[in-house]
Amino acid sequence: MALESTTMLVDKPVGRTGFGLLRLNAGPSTEEAIPVMKAALEAGCNLWSGAEYYGTPEYNSLHLVHSYFTKYPEDAEKVVLSIKGGYRNRFPDGSAEYIRQSVDNCNSILAGTKSIDIFMLARVDKSVPIETSLGALNELVKESKIGAIGLSEVGAEKIERACRVATIAAVELEVSLMATDIFHNGVSQLCAKHNVVIIAYGVLGRGQLMFQSANDIPSAPFLRGFPRFQSEAMEANMKLILALRKVAERKGSTMAQLCIGWIKAMSKRGDTAELIPIPGSTTVACAKENGANVELSEKDIQEIDGILNQYKVVGERYPPQMSSTWEE
Repeated sequence: MALESTTMLVDKPVGRTGFGLLRLNAGPSTEEAIPVMKAALEAGCNLWSGAEYYGTPEYNSLHLVHSYFTKYPEDAEKVVLSIKGGYRNRFPDGSAEYIRQSVDNCNSILAGTKSIDIFMLARVDKSVPIETSLGALNELVKESKIGAIGLSEVGAEKIERACRVATIAAVELEVSLMATDIFHNGVSQLCAKHNVVIIAYGVLGRGQLMFQSANDIPSAPFLRGFPRFQSEAMEANMKLILALRKVAERKGSTMAQLCIGWIKAMSKRGDTAELIPIPGSTTVACAKENGANVELSEKDIQEIDGILNQYKVVGERYPPQMSSTWEE
């Protein structure tokens, strides 16, 4: 496996692009998913991000990972596995009792085929002090039930508090050419200060950056209620998307490769933290394409900056009813 290392995460080298497992629990069978996972690993994408709630209690990321490493046990030490949990019935549960239950459930499903390198709180439970949740995770690290601690969809204030009571290996946040909030709200700078790696999900703008016209609709039905996918927002955002597509065409890259390459170009740029994008794939060809290294020149970055300044994204990331589960 040709691996271009960017950082040591939980004492393992990780490639410049990771691999998100979400889409593999939303269509492909296990037999179809395993070759995609193998292709991602062979492309150097050895940071894998999944969740206890990607799928169903009977078939989620953990079951898929178990099946993969049962077939390829020799790959277990090559992969850094990040799993999100502490999320019950679509809401975060940061109680010490439930966090332990969540970790135990994940390890039970993995059944020794792979250790959890990073366990992430999927969302911050606002009814439980984050210090309480992290205290439970610190104990689980001491017990070797997880390798390290991470957070997801968390703001600067919580990251600062978290870093006072625990070593935070990574945070998973939405980052894309349509979601640049972390560069302006202090989160990226704070992560750099504390040596916290940012795992970037939603790198294709939840698929919107791949749209050809404002008439396209998201493949995931639940996204159709999100603000950025409403007709008025779609019309405005297509101007941004079409301008970016011209950059990709001029470089001879796919739109996905441009989106992934831009995030990697932002990594450690100025006072920015280390960024690792985790695009998802459902085919071997797509996994290979996403793993290809497309470098952006300084001229490319300046052109993209100009496009982002000219065409502002219209619409919030989430609908109002979901605002309690994420932070800016």
